[in-house]
Amino acid sequence: MKHNARTRPAQLPQYTFKVEKLSHEGRGIAHYCAEQDHPKEKQGKKVFIRYALPGETVKVQITRQVSKLEEADKIKLISEPSQDRIEPICPHFTQCGGCNMQHIHEDMQIRLKQDVLKSHFSHFAGLEPQEWLAPIRSLRTDYRHKARIGVRYLLKNNKLSMGFRAANSNQLIDIYTCKILDQQLDEALPEIRVLLESLTGKATIGHIELAKGDDEISLLIRHTEKLKEHDVNLLRQYALQKKWQLYLQPAGVDSVHRVDDAEAPKQLHYKLNEFDIEFAFHPTDFTQVNPTVNVQMMKMACELLDLKQGESVLDLFCGLGNFSLPLARTVGVQGHVVAVEGSTEMVKRGTENALNNGIANVKFYSQDLTQDFSQHSWAKQGFDALLIDPPRSGAEEVMQYIPKFGAQRIVYVSCNPATLARDAGILTQYGYQLKKAGVMDMFTHTGHVESIALFEKKQEING
Repeated sequence: MKHNARTRPAQLPQYTFKVEKLSHEGRGIAHYCAEQDHPKEKQGKKVFIRYALPGETVKVQITRQVSKLEEADKIKLISEPSQDRIEPICPHFTQCGGCNMQHIHEDMQIRLKQDVLKSHFSHFAGLEPQEWLAPIRSLRTDYRHKARIGVRYLLKNNKLSMGFRAANSNQLIDIYTCKILDQQLDEALPEIRVLLESLTGKATIGHIELAKGDDEISLLIRHTEKLKEHDVNLLRQYALQKKWQLYLQPAGVDSVHRVDDAEAPKQLHYKLNEFDIEFAFHPTDFTQVNPTVNVQMMKMACELLDLKQGESVLDLFCGLGNFSLPLARTVGVQGHVVAVEGSTEMVKRGTENALNNGIANVKFYSQDLTQDFSQHSWAKQGFDALLIDPPRSGAEEVMQYIPKFGAQRIVYVSCNPATLARDAGILTQYGYQLKKAGVMDMFTHTGHVESIALFEKKQEING
């Protein structure tokens, strides 16, 4: 029988495999072979197996077949478990698509992410740093301070589901706990579920968002139709009881408004004590979800740039100033930081944060960095150092302007090793050397690879 990618998993066969290594996203890799009595026509074909580790012999259920490879799920461990296998911390593991590496020891996760970064540098740019940095590790298991949780109400069975999507699917997996979510937020999930179930307008709720600052928590309700006053009062009472901020979002992000105290500012806060800075942020703003990694990342970025009093720094894709303000503190009042971000709202937030912290040596500019910005006044200044923290798509459009900035040192913070490696290749063409690089475990138990790299301008030899 010939199978294709649309064949239902229940109709596909089961086989036994010896796992050889891990893929970049943490799946076991094996091959069909004669030793396992696999079909002759499949000999040598590669199989990616979820939840299987190198050295293990596993029985698997094939879930997808295409001409060059197959995918499968481990259904039974036949051999002794790998020494890197651990007990998952979450009861929803394998159903929820959020954390696909909970069965892998955290040390192994770090080694895998380091291998991914090394492989991408080599494959896309033919590079290797002169020095590999020690990885930045998360200091907490319940590291996540923000989460968007889907909500669905089915009238036919009077059931409200609240959770995350399954892997590679739009199916909403009902969850009752999330062990990587900050403990205070995780413990509130059951009571939030009960609260939503009590609302007459529960069918109009699309998702909720939880956000935590150092001392405040916000709950945002996204709804598609106007909620009755009775429902709003129930939500408000819950927020007041918890001493949380409550926000409703009836349409786009611009419609978000605070409900627990309409006169209060729409702000939460977090501190970077090492730099004597406190940030204010809106619950829907982009902020780093892992505070303990964020603090270490700030310190490392400033150390790698080796900034001196009075120097000038350019911070591209600056957001609300997460890097900009620590950089400004580091170069001192005689120094200067130019911070550039596409979102006018984030530029406003960054400017306010600088003012509130008494930092006068930073200037924020709003600019779409995918478009030509060469004629803007900020782009014509010279800089001693440059920090880039782009989205997953990287900073390819920015690369052509790098020589004009004149920066001797560049720190590139990345959430995508492929685009980092691509841009690193461009930087080397402009005379920069990849001096140091390493990974940061911003998202433990997931395949996301955060990294940081230092580039330095080659010194020209005269004469």
